[in-house]
Amino acid sequence: MARPLDALPKAHLHLHFTGSMRHSTLIDLAREQGLHLPDALEQDWPPRLRATDERGWFRFQRLYDIARSVLSRPEHVYRLLRETAEDEAAEGSRWLEIQVDPSGYAHRFGGLSATMELVLDAVDRAAEHAGVGIAVVVAANRTRHPLDANTLARLAAQYAGRGVVGFGLSNDERRGQARDFERAFRIARRAGLLAVPHGGELLGPRSVAQCVEDLGADRLGHGVRAAEDERLMELLARREICCEVCPSSNVGLGVAERPADVPVRRLFEAGVPIALGADDPLLFGSRLARQYELAREAYGFTDAEVAELARQSVRASAAPEETRKELLKEIDDWLAAPE
Repeated sequence: MARPLDALPKAHLHLHFTGSMRHSTLIDLAREQGLHLPDALEQDWPPRLRATDERGWFRFQRLYDIARSVLSRPEHVYRLLRETAEDEAAEGSRWLEIQVDPSGYAHRFGGLSATMELVLDAVDRAAEHAGVGIAVVVAANRTRHPLDANTLARLAAQYAGRGVVGFGLSNDERRGQARDFERAFRIARRAGLLAVPHGGELLGPRSVAQCVEDLGADRLGHGVRAAEDERLMELLARREICCEVCPSSNVGLGVAERPADVPVRRLFEAGVPIALGADDPLLFGSRLARQYELAREAYGFTDAEVAELARQSVRASAAPEETRKELLKEIDDWLAAPE
């Protein structure tokens, strides 16, 4: 028997707040509040998605907004994060960096700062409950005005060292040039936060290069399209810029037809650091452990290579140095154990 992947210590660096919700919790909260869910989020779950065109992305975003609407009270935020931490612990994730756009909830929870306080308190309680380290990445929305991103960057900077470790840029990368958000990322970097924008998912290598050159990316959300450019992969490898690769999400959104088409092996062999991620389990139907299973099944990774993927996720994280050392040793122990 192969070594159990849920016993492999790892870091999870690409998970969105609403998208981390359990499907059963979505159903519970919707029924509790008398909210109607479309078939795609109930009996036909997980939804069939394809976001490579404008209409497909709109449908994906619409489902996401509907899911967000069930989180209407503070206790819902506490529940979501507690359950997410439990799920992470069950799959061997020992460090989680969860991405949230507070502006999506500010009108319900008393403004941006009050929302951040709520999320960070819920994160602390969830981490203690499940025994998992959890930090927050504040993410701006690429489809909104760059001035909104500046506001969020200042908010993230205010909480740097108090649970916030990074600043991201999410949503449809076909809308809004990376350079438009340079000032926001400058604010975040000045506060010591990691720059973790999405890029190289729906657009090609040029999108990745812009995130690196214009935004000073430390990590890339997705980044898989970098595999189409040899020189770009060399750049990522040389600068040790990690790609947060989410195979199930790539297939779910039509970036790749099959898991085998996601260029995980190509990036890995080019020396590009990789941190496997689940992106939005609520919409794609699988969590972190499944991504590691795909490393074995679809990409032919040996246990030694799977262990290296886990190491790369830890090295690319913002976990405290002591936590990193501990996790790296436990990964070595996992690999040293007999199959």
